[in-house]
Amino acid sequence: MLGNTFGRIFRVTTCGESYSGGFNKKEDIPKELYGGLIAIADGVPPGIRLTPAMIQAELDKRKPGQSKLDSPRKETDRVYIFSGVMEDSLTTGAPVGLVIPNVDIEEIHINQYRDYKDVVRPGHAEFTFFKKYGEYADWVGAGRASGRETAGRVAGGAVAKAILDTMGIDVIGFVVESHGIKAGPVSYELAKANYRKNELNCPDLEAAGVMIDDIMKVKDEGDTCGGIVEIIAKGVPSGLGEPVFDKLSATISHGIMSIGAIKGIEFGAGFGHAVMKGSESNDEPYYDKESGKVKFKTNNSGGFLGGISNGEEIRIRVAVKPTPTISLRQSTVNMAKLENTILQPITRRDPSLCPRIYPVCEAMVRMAILDAIYMAKGYSAVAGISEKWEKL
Repeated sequence: MLGNTFGRIFRVTTCGESYSGGFNKKEDIPKELYGGLIAIADGVPPGIRLTPAMIQAELDKRKPGQSKLDSPRKETDRVYIFSGVMEDSLTTGAPVGLVIPNVDIEEIHINQYRDYKDVVRPGHAEFTFFKKYGEYADWVGAGRASGRETAGRVAGGAVAKAILDTMGIDVIGFVVESHGIKAGPVSYELAKANYRKNELNCPDLEAAGVMIDDIMKVKDEGDTCGGIVEIIAKGVPSGLGEPVFDKLSATISHGIMSIGAIKGIEFGAGFGHAVMKGSESNDEPYYDKESGKVKFKTNNSGGFLGGISNGEEIRIRVAVKPTPTISLRQSTVNMAKLENTILQPITRRDPSLCPRIYPVCEAMVRMAILDAIYMAKGYSAVAGISEKWEKL
């Protein structure tokens, strides 16, 4: 299986599956080593303070079983740092290795998947996994296609956060729409003030209540909901990204769109540009004498020009599909028999992925921005560009 590393200089590699360890329950193996998820962050500078508690704080945002909006799976998502950090919780410059054991991998749940391991679950990746890996594909909880793999991303993103914090760069994600119910406009300040003040992490507290009631109603019907998550990156310097294939907007899109449940992405006004005139779409620049920087009167571009950061807030909105596992009967195919059949799965699931997917989005945006900073710093060190342009 290829494609398990993200980034060029700051690189995060992950491995692990939804129920890895479920078949390794032997007396001579400690429970923590049955199986789980691993993240390796390479390119971490020395002298960065990094503690398990800092990483745990991020993992706890996406941990299951914390509210009625989550899967009831009881994973602790406890993280262990096993390399790259020494005395006083400071990084050494070596790769930072992180382990997150799976703990809720009981036989009852494995057997639920075993009962229909050859049957394609609508909306899941079973068919494409059969195409790529045949009968050897992981059939327990979707394997690497499971949302469980995103714990490794969040752990790697927590390392990126520790580095970005030293630069004053903040990335925050939140829910702005669920099943067609929309929040009002959300500023960075409102998002910070109301961050995680409800189970859905919607900064519009009134709209959040309506959204949650609706999700629970849909859950009682045996169905699930989709929604929209917004991410803001504040304090990102201008000049990050390359003009053609490696635009920062493109590498962020790569990271975000690699999350299994994300089906669409837009920056700033996004698809709204399609109904604008050029005079409405363009962000007019001006020179701010107080800061000595060029700024923009509007931010329809979402913080980019030519795919390169322009110093304004980076604004991203992503479409999250409904959780594909539902309790309703659906038509499908038994791959072993090549017969049409009906499936009504009995497994744990989230009635909405929105309450737990925003920290995954935060993590991928952090990784992309940090990697772009590394690239920009390396380029500027040898390019000899005048300091007057660097300061704008």
